[in-house]
Amino acid sequence: MNCSTSTHRGSPTHKENIPPLTKADAFQHQRTKQRTVLGVLPENELRGRSLSQGSQFSKHSSVLDSSQLNFLGCTSSSSYEVYVEEACEVVLAASGQEVVSDSCDLESDTKSLQDEHVRLLMEFSSSAWLDASMHAEPEEPEVSGDTFCFDYADDIYKNLREIEKRFRAKPGHLERHPEITDGMRVILVDWLVEVVEEYKLSCETLHLAVNYLDRFLSSTAFIRRSKLQLAGTVALLVAAKYEETFPPELNEFVYITDCTYTKKQLLRMESLLLKVLDFNLAAPTTNQFLRLFMSVHSVCSTTENLALYIAELSLQEADPFLRYTPSILAAGAYCLATYTVSKSYWPGSLVAFSGYTMEEIIPCLSYLHKLYISAESWQQQAIRDKYKSTKFCRVSGIPPPAALTLL
Repeated sequence: MNCSTSTHRGSPTHKENIPPLTKADAFQHQRTKQRTVLGVLPENELRGRSLSQGSQFSKHSSVLDSSQLNFLGCTSSSSYEVYVEEACEVVLAASGQEVVSDSCDLESDTKSLQDEHVRLLMEFSSSAWLDASMHAEPEEPEVSGDTFCFDYADDIYKNLREIEKRFRAKPGHLERHPEITDGMRVILVDWLVEVVEEYKLSCETLHLAVNYLDRFLSSTAFIRRSKLQLAGTVALLVAAKYEETFPPELNEFVYITDCTYTKKQLLRMESLLLKVLDFNLAAPTTNQFLRLFMSVHSVCSTTENLALYIAELSLQEADPFLRYTPSILAAGAYCLATYTVSKSYWPGSLVAFSGYTMEEIIPCLSYLHKLYISAESWQQQAIRDKYKSTKFCRVSGIPPPAALTLL
């Protein structure tokens, strides 16, 4: 599907003066072994990077030809434009003062430390200590995550519901940015999905990144189209730092943009994004609510992955899904998945737990159903490809129900 011609996924009519995205502008998905990269890299820099990166990234390299330089407004990597003139730079420098220790003091401290180590070793190896350790009480087994979540589900849900509205992006926020269209956002989110898969990041990291991106765009104005990918990359960088145990390093985020942006630009944008978000990063997401619902009323693995797939599809569409809170979106994704697999909807246990009735979920559920049906015809297929794997039970290949029998 071409973003410039689609009535649902294309550019808004009030931005008709902006050059439309064509197939030459949008990156072409290469689904064999490659991840599509947004941006371009001059030939001499590509050769240098190939030598330095080694073979581990060779299968991922992808350079767009000259006909694709207009994608998201990106020009050559040699001509950067920083739209934030007064952005604060992150300074990573020491004070420059060296601390010189006297050699006699150093030897004395070392000897004292060694004596203390010997004393502790003798103390810990004494028979009294050994006898006490042998009769110590056995450790209690750790409580599983599922048990913990279930025991505290009510409190967790109540807290998430109280704060979810404060961490939402504003519907229609792209109207504040004349150079950015819905179609550009669709392509950017599709690219973020590919990056998350390549670096094996979690689904929650993806949901947080899209949340940060939309909230940033909601609180700013007149962001240039050439800086949209920079904002999306930094949103993913911050989300990975927040969510992942071992997030990718800064160099990796330079690499995934094919060196279109520098470290300095990423750090500047990171500082700006954090200030705009006021460092409020613990945003409730659709993924969190889904996990919570499924801990209260468990489902089979196929239904679980199908619900996650549907929730992830909704990330690409700002309209209409930014009109709904993450909790309602999660309820809609849960209902659509359970209906597709087992012809059931919203169980009574979740009605009591969530406070949502089926009548409240139906409007969002209807939009999700239309989204599910149309996903196969999209030009951007990263989410569908992701959920074709056995890891996710190949749920993207499950045909959507032709109609919903809503009672």
